[in-house]
Amino acid sequence: MKGVGFAYRRALRAQFSRRMLLLSSAPLALSLVLWGTLLWTGLQPLLDWLHGAFAEYEIFQQTGSVLAMLGLGVLKVMVVPLLAIALLLPLIIGSALLFMGVIAMPVIERHVGNTQYPKLEKKQGGSFIGSVAINVGSTAVFAVLWLFTLPLYAVPPVAWLVQACLWAWVTSRVMSYDALAAHASLDERRELMRRHRGALLAIGFASGLAGALPGIAWMGGALLSVVLFPFLAMLSLWLYIMIFLFAGLWFQYYCLGALEELRSTAPAPVVQA
Repeated sequence: MKGVGFAYRRALRAQFSRRMLLLSSAPLALSLVLWGTLLWTGLQPLLDWLHGAFAEYEIFQQTGSVLAMLGLGVLKVMVVPLLAIALLLPLIIGSALLFMGVIAMPVIERHVGNTQYPKLEKKQGGSFIGSVAINVGSTAVFAVLWLFTLPLYAVPPVAWLVQACLWAWVTSRVMSYDALAAHASLDERRELMRRHRGALLAIGFASGLAGALPGIAWMGGALLSVVLFPFLAMLSLWLYIMIFLFAGLWFQYYCLGALEELRSTAPAPVVQA
């Protein structure tokens, strides 16, 4: 795990460089435009639909009884907004991750590769289409699994840890692919994923612990006032982008360092006389 700590320190220094902060503006702008439009046009219809469904199926009575048993009866009126947040969160996270993977990670790879590993040969084992495919596929699985974990919010610490594990899985898949797409061959990427699976999951898990904070802030704000709902969504988007930017740098430094080590220990080709 020594390489994980070394990559962390490098990523932390690079995170707040002018170039990286400017880089975060593109996925942030796209996310804000996308979700600003969707929340402006679709938030109230979503809340109305959920409210109607709760009233039609008498879910308010059931949730009210459960909350009253837990001494949280005052939260009954917030059930619908909180459910809306829980449904939107994986979509917001997924879009931020997709924009980071498609827009920012290639730039991060070039930056880290050119400045820290200029002699590392590029074998182009990945592609843009491959990046989009693994981003979309992994995010879809992540969103479905996220929805299955919603009942765990009854025990917040458990929900936080379980969702951090989901983050570990999705970020280790997506960002490892993007980090190695240009430099590693297909076989090298597979070998690195096999050898360093634990370290990659650890980086993803640490990022996931931080990634739970924007969602907590959003839900906490919604408890105070529904008016804050869209504004906190925008704040959460910015936080997700910054977390993904740091995670991308962390994965990039670690993966290229691991690739350099792999090639240095590979047996030299035999030259025929």
